[in-house]
Amino acid sequence: MQLKYRFSWLLVLLLASLGMQASAQPAPEPGPGEQEDAKEEIDRSPRVPTFPLNGDLAGELQVFTTAYEDTFAGIGNELALGYLELVKANPGVDPWLPGDGSVITLPRMYVLPDVPRKGIVINLAEYRLYYFAEDGVQVYPVGVGTEENPSPLTNAEVTMPLESPAWYPPASIRAEYEASGDFLPRMIPPGPGNPLGSHALLLSEKGYLIHGTNKQFGVGMAVSHGCFRMYNEDISRFVYQVEKGTPVRVIRESVKVGLSGGEVWLEVHRPREDYTAEDRDKLWQQVFEKVETFVEEHPDVQVRRQSIEIVVDQADGIPTMIGEKLTQMASEKSAEPPREQKTEPGQTLYF
Repeated sequence: MQLKYRFSWLLVLLLASLGMQASAQPAPEPGPGEQEDAKEEIDRSPRVPTFPLNGDLAGELQVFTTAYEDTFAGIGNELALGYLELVKANPGVDPWLPGDGSVITLPRMYVLPDVPRKGIVINLAEYRLYYFAEDGVQVYPVGVGTEENPSPLTNAEVTMPLESPAWYPPASIRAEYEASGDFLPRMIPPGPGNPLGSHALLLSEKGYLIHGTNKQFGVGMAVSHGCFRMYNEDISRFVYQVEKGTPVRVIRESVKVGLSGGEVWLEVHRPREDYTAEDRDKLWQQVFEKVETFVEEHPDVQVRRQSIEIVVDQADGIPTMIGEKLTQMASEKSAEPPREQKTEPGQTLYF
């Protein structure tokens, strides 16, 4: 009986030893095929559409039906749109309580900025980043610098992509925190409390990055100390599309005019959610100069002053057709039977 007990105890010890040895063995590394499968599970495709270029125009207006719990901030985060661009495109709709079943406009139609269409173009006036790929253009909302800490107007390039970046606050920002009674360490490690978010693109413009954020609200607004904020869901994919050396041009263009298929299009952006008389006067002057220059460069187009005035009055960032090529207008009129011309004063004023 005692011998049998000792034998059973030795068997238990032997099995336990074998189990410990097995657990101590390192897990087998995945083979080449398994590694490829693991990489394929990470979705790095763009979160926004890639629109083909149609002359100076790209994209199309879309609509979205809200649920009772939706806000413009939440919709923007979900659909990769900025808060202000949604507000301006949907006048009269409460951005914090649009209501169940409300149909809102998604402003995904763009007059392209009047700069070379290469690499990354950031237009501070519309809080958007344009990325010109081989098959078209992708447009992302970005947070930009405030009036006190403006983003630089610059020609730079991407120098390095960063995953899980640590943040080293500059002395000026640490001084701001200290003045308000807060303490900001010299380094903030990666994680939920890091203002740079999950990924970043380091730029040749010293001290500036295109990066994610730990705050959902603020993308598509003037909120940063000069850097360019993207949603984490956007930047985490975008960094893998952009190569080192990609040019980055930062501009401020509130008024954009373009030609597409013989049609003249105008897009105007007011600087803030509110639209003051002072802002309107400044925009009208910019529009006048921009359209006048455009007409001088394209003497075969004709624009309608009344349409231009409507665009300036709204300044909602949505492209509007304001004229067309004279050759196209002449061919359309020649196809119609002659009829008596009746003009009403004030109805059509040519710019």
